[in-house]
Amino acid sequence: MLPFGHDAFIDVFRAYNTAIWPAQIAAYLLGATVLLLLIRPTPLSGKAVAAILGLMWLWTGLAYHAAFFSAINRAAYGFAALFVVQGLMLMWVAVTGRLDIRIRGGVRGGIGLGMIAYAMLLYPVIGAMAGQSYPGVPVFGVAPCPLVIFTFGLLLMADPLPLRLLIVPLLWSLIGGSAAFLLRIPQDWVLLLSGVVVAAMLLLARRRRDKSEASATTHS
Repeated sequence: MLPFGHDAFIDVFRAYNTAIWPAQIAAYLLGATVLLLLIRPTPLSGKAVAAILGLMWLWTGLAYHAAFFSAINRAAYGFAALFVVQGLMLMWVAVTGRLDIRIRGGVRGGIGLGMIAYAMLLYPVIGAMAGQSYPGVPVFGVAPCPLVIFTFGLLLMADPLPLRLLIVPLLWSLIGGSAAFLLRIPQDWVLLLSGVVVAAMLLLARRRRDKSEASATTHS
């Protein structure tokens, strides 16, 4: 049982979005920058995408979880720590440049683009259709659930799939996805689904790698 209800949850977003305005616009501009980097990749695209994602995760951990969500849920400090760890890992990737990310074909690329589009465009539309209105709504880039869906979409564009960068998002897909039914946030159903899809992709990639290594051993 959650220590708060739907109305208290929405009140937190109302206060948060009002306090941080116009950070929401900056988040969408950063999202658009990421899309441009995917469409027209450069040698620095991986660094830039990781840095932008890292900034979003750090902001959400500190500004949303620690500063606002903690007012109704003490577990938010733990959530903040998870988001900060993820943000720091992404910033480290930005420094080392170990992320090959770009628009990719095939099923994985298509699913990744779909998740990105959902997080930036369809997430708020579904919220509006469910009767939610700004500022009492999660917003792309500065709220946990759309950020995790966006992150899934981007990391599905990476080759190889970066397992260490997917652990915290997968964990949050279970924690945050519970809002879909516990707090009546219908747009978060896709968060649960995206976690299942990404986990399946990881298992498939692992199986293919094991099969390839077995084949190489047999022929050596």
